[in-house]
Amino acid sequence: MPNTRYRRGKLYAADMALYSMQMASDNSKEISRLKRNLIRALQEDVTERQRQALLMYYGQGYNMREIGERLGVDRSTISRTIKRGERRLQRCLRYGAEAYLRNMD
Repeated sequence: MPNTRYRRGKLYAADMALYSMQMASDNSKEISRLKRNLIRALQEDVTERQRQALLMYYGQGYNMREIGERLGVDRSTISRTIKRGERRLQRCLRYGAEAYLRNMD
């Protein structure tokens, strides 16, 4: 069985989107809210360096070594930056989601 724990990128996003559509009858409103909140959190709650690293890693599919080469820093620095950005986004979406959802409606 292949290890899918670290899958990311376009194929993983497509698989998750398909799974979400199959599991819920009509969750388009919830998905669009989540996307808006994620974009807002990326703009407001992470640092510029974290945003850049997260977008290169998840959005463009670069690995940490490639990101480090492009930004001129060590791979371990990129790893820490991505983890810190992920934790910030998780906190924001977990604790701020209720307030965001009330304000967005």
